[in-house]
Amino acid sequence: MRSFPLTSSLLLALVLGAAGAVGCNKPPQQETDDSVVATVNGEVLSRAEFEQELSRELSFAEAPERTPEEIEPAKRALVDTLVMRMLLLQEAKLQNLTVTPEEVDRQMLRLTGDYPTDSFSDALAQGQLSLSELRARESQRLIIEKLFSQHVYSRVAVTEEELRAYFAAHEADFQEPEQVHAAQLVVKGLDEAKRVQAQLKSGKKFADLARRYSLSADAKVGGDLGFFPRGQMPPAFDEVVFNMRPGQVSDVVSTEYGYHLFKVIEFKPGRKRDFTEVRSHVEARLVKAKQAEAQEAFEKELREKAKIWVNESALQVIRGKPVPQPTVAE
Repeated sequence: MRSFPLTSSLLLALVLGAAGAVGCNKPPQQETDDSVVATVNGEVLSRAEFEQELSRELSFAEAPERTPEEIEPAKRALVDTLVMRMLLLQEAKLQNLTVTPEEVDRQMLRLTGDYPTDSFSDALAQGQLSLSELRARESQRLIIEKLFSQHVYSRVAVTEEELRAYFAAHEADFQEPEQVHAAQLVVKGLDEAKRVQAQLKSGKKFADLARRYSLSADAKVGGDLGFFPRGQMPPAFDEVVFNMRPGQVSDVVSTEYGYHLFKVIEFKPGRKRDFTEVRSHVEARLVKAKQAEAQEAFEKELREKAKIWVNESALQVIRGKPVPQPTVAE
C-alpha cells in the first residue's frame, strides 16, 4: 500500500516510496511504445518522467552506483507508486477536489520554514527539483490529502465498545513505567571529576557544583534531568541511576560524553493507568489503524476497477539515469 501521509516534509515531497502492487486490469491490444512506461485509464506515464523520478529517488541512496539487479526493485516500486498517484489524482478530479493557490502557498511556507534558506536550496538541488516543480507536487499532495480526508477517513468511526476492547487487548502498552528523577554533573577529565567528587563529600551542594563545573546543557538548572523511564537516556545512565537510592550520589562514571557524577532525587514507581486516563490515546491509535485499513481498501478498489498497462519492454531497458533528450535543430 502506498501511503500519502498528512504530515509534511521536503524529503517526502522529493522521494516517492514503495506502493502496493499495480493491478493487471490492462486494456486489450495495447500498442507498444517505448516512450511510454504505463497507462492508467488512458493517461500516460512517460518514460522521460519515470526516468527522471527514478534518478531523483536513487540520488538519495547512500551507494553512488547500483547494479541492474539492485535497481530492479526500485523501478517496480516506483511504477506502483506513480500509478497509484495517478489513480488518486484521477479520482480526486472526479470528485471535483481542488486546492487554492493560497493553500499551496501556506504549505510551501511550512516546508521552507523547516530549513534555513541555504539548506532548503541545497535539498532542492539534491532532489533535482525546481521550486516550481516542488510547488506542483505539493499541490497534488494536498489534493490527495483532501481525497482521503473527505472520502476515506470521514467514514471511519470507533465505538465505545471498540475502544474498551482495544484497551483490554493492549493494556500493557498504556502502563506507566517506573521513572527516576536524577541530576548529572559531567566534566571532561577524570582528575577534575574526582576533585568535584571530593567537594561533594565535603558537603558542597550537587546543584551548585553542577552549575559551576558541568559541561552539559542542563548545568544551568543544576544538572536536573527531570523524571525519565528506562531506555530514554543512554544505557550507561540507566545502569547507574536505577540501582541507586534517593539522595545517593554515584561514583565517577565514564561515558562517551565525559566523566559523570549522578544524583538520584526521587523514584516514581510504575503503575497501571485506567481506561479513563488514556482514552484519548486509545482512540487516536485505533482511529489511525482504521484509517490505514480504509485507505488500503480504497486504493485496492481503485486499482481493481482501473485499466492499467505497464510496458515491460520499456521498463526493462531503464537503468536508473535519464536518457538525454535529443536537441531539436532550429
